Amino acid sequence: MLHLIRKDIVLQKYTLLILLPILFLDLFLDGSRIYVGILFSIAIIMQSFLTDEKSSVHYLLNSLPYTRKEIVSSKYAGACVFIFLVLLTIFIGNLVIYKEFVPWGQLLFIAGFVAVFVSLAFPFSYLFKSQYLMIASIVLFVLYFVIVAKFIPDMNDRIRGTVQTLLSLDDALLYGGAILAVTLLYLFSWMLSVRIYHRKVF
Repeated sequence: MLHLIRKDIVLQKYTLLILLPILFLDLFLDGSRIYVGILFSIAIIMQSFLTDEKSSVHYLLNSLPYTRKEIVSSKYAGACVFIFLVLLTIFIGNLVIYKEFVPWGQLLFIAGFVAVFVSLAFPFSYLFKSQYLMIASIVLFVLYFVIVAKFIPDMNDRIRGTVQTLLSLDDALLYGGAILAVTLLYLFSWMLSVRIYHRKVF
C-alpha cells in the first residue's frame, strides 16, 4: 500500500509544486488560513482521486498485485498525507512570515473539515464518479445562495460566528469528542468505499 501512496504523491508532484508555494505566498495576504487550507487540501486530494478515475488507470491498478481494499485504503491514507502537507506549509509559512505559531485549533478545524468532506466525497465518487460530485456541489452552492438571498441573508455571518465560537472554546473534552466523531466517520467511510469498490465491474 505504501507504493500506492508514493505513486499518488509522485503523480501529484507538479500539483504540489505549484499549489503549495501559492499557499505559502497567500499567507502574506493575511487572509483566512482556514479557508485557504480547506480549499487547497480538497483541491489536491480530489485531483489525486481524478487521476485514478481514468479507465486505463483502473485496469492498470487492478492488474497489479494489490487488492481492491489496498487500492481504496491508499486513497484514504494518501488524503491524510496531503492534509498534513498543507497544514505543514501553513505552519511553516506562518512561522516564517509572522514569527508565530498557528493556533492548533485552526489546524484541527482544517483537518476535521477536510476529513468530513473526504468521508462524504469518496464513497459518492466510488459509487458514481467524481464528475457527478462536481454537479452535486454546484447544485448545493445554488441552493446555498438561494437560501442566503431569500431566507437567511446573514447566513455567512452566522457561519463565521459559529466557527469563531468553536475556535475560541478551550474545552479539551469537546475537542476530544469532535476528533473521535470525525475519526469514526472517516473509518466508516473507508469501509463503505472498500465495499463499494469491491463490487465495481471494470
